[in-house]
Amino acid sequence: MVSTTSQGRQTPAAPPASEPLAIELRGISKAFGPVQANKDINISVHKGSIHGIIGENGAGKSTLMSILYGFYKADSGTILINGKEVHITDSQAAISAGIGMVFQHFKLIENFTVLENVVLGAEDGRLLRPSLAKARKLLKKLSDEYELSVDPDALIEDLSVGHQQRVEILKALYRQADILILDEPTGVLTPAEADHLFRILQGLKEQGKTIILITHKLREIMDVTDSVSVMRRGEMTDTVKTAETSPEELAELMVGRKVLLEVNKAPATPGAPVLEVENLTVVDSHGVTRVKGIDLHVRAGEILGIAGVAGNGQTELLEVLGGYQNGTGTIRLKGEELDLTGSASDGQSRRARGIAHVPEDRHDEGLILEFSAWENIIFGYHHDPEYQKNALIMDNAKIKKIAREKMERFDTRPLNEKLEAKSFSGGNQQKIVLAREIERNPDLLLIGQPTRGVDIGAIEFIHEQIVALRDQGKAILLVSVELDEILSLSDRIAVMFDGNIMGERLPSETDERELGMLMAGINTGADAAQTGGA
Repeated sequence: MVSTTSQGRQTPAAPPASEPLAIELRGISKAFGPVQANKDINISVHKGSIHGIIGENGAGKSTLMSILYGFYKADSGTILINGKEVHITDSQAAISAGIGMVFQHFKLIENFTVLENVVLGAEDGRLLRPSLAKARKLLKKLSDEYELSVDPDALIEDLSVGHQQRVEILKALYRQADILILDEPTGVLTPAEADHLFRILQGLKEQGKTIILITHKLREIMDVTDSVSVMRRGEMTDTVKTAETSPEELAELMVGRKVLLEVNKAPATPGAPVLEVENLTVVDSHGVTRVKGIDLHVRAGEILGIAGVAGNGQTELLEVLGGYQNGTGTIRLKGEELDLTGSASDGQSRRARGIAHVPEDRHDEGLILEFSAWENIIFGYHHDPEYQKNALIMDNAKIKKIAREKMERFDTRPLNEKLEAKSFSGGNQQKIVLAREIERNPDLLLIGQPTRGVDIGAIEFIHEQIVALRDQGKAILLVSVELDEILSLSDRIAVMFDGNIMGERLPSETDERELGMLMAGINTGADAAQTGGA
């Protein structure tokens, strides 16, 4: 028996009886006040498969998985696990049903060891020592079986992001999870770490585990999943076998229109240098040198992409340029030197000089989540005369009107400037930050992780805005962990490792493999002698 989708494709209405289901959701609906997050969702996931769930921000995929994991209770609908109806009232009930979840932002205690984090909440009794001894033995077995090697006595704060993610997976397996939900698992991983994660997932699948992968990266969906469900505006658009679809078709299902997956831009026509950095050194509050005497420049009408694994000095570079951090060396903006120490290095003075900054962490540095969208959209620029009635009073009515217009141009959903920033999805929060900074028409745009947690339709729009700014003759310094993004947007690429610039490449003359090696500190190119590369 077949059913016909909105795209005209015929797909099986139900899996054959010979293919057992690990998960079946029937008629799941969930509303938050007037917002219908999930509407009559039906989804079936086969045992021992990797099932992808994709959709725009606000499509309802995280809400659906939060219902499955017990964070939310559905308003209506039924959940079946291994063919039996279950009532998942909280996360403990989900764990008891064999469900584990690895969140995008890890739920680990940083000053605890790996072993202590794994055991926490799953102790066998009042005495901790027997639980730790049992966990150590089981952890060794799980690590060997699933290639999840990690030192059980290491502190979480000393581990790389990739190893912290392994700890989260081990936590779920220790609690005997047969179903594992991963929410945007590669958002903070290097290409090598992402490849290793996918080998782990394949190993889990071969052992009979069922994986649900929430991701916005279509290439990952195509590479690792067996089937994929597409959500749009709270409803299930379609479920297809991955081998029978394409990235273009999935993108269209996600947003309801054809999406350009490649960045469409003409060759750059660079002008005079806008930003010049010479011998820049940054030492953090712990006395650790994060940026080690680097040189770089960005010209008018070009995008310089900075590639690198998170934690290799890119954040500190952006912070010094944006006025959030002090440093030593020389920075010139359009030929005029900037003060790198004291009050003149603050963000407000940088903005007055024509530097706009989209920070890497929108929650900690880009937004005040408890404030409304219209307030957030003027932060840093609230002294601008256009926002003032007089010297003492701001023109709130005018600000709200301007904010709404900017939100509309950036397709922010819901289009409600009075909502608190925390009420928007991550991608729509990012649009608020981007609207605030890009629409200031800066001479230099500093932009960190512009599309982190942003859906495919919004990625296309954001990339268009960045390229349009470049084509207006503006200089753009782009920091991204997404090599696809770096390669497709940049006119030149510099790679940072351990606070140094390992090398500079033209996108047309390099590839992900070479950039990945530079990101790991290995340089075999012509500039190797200058960077100390192998």
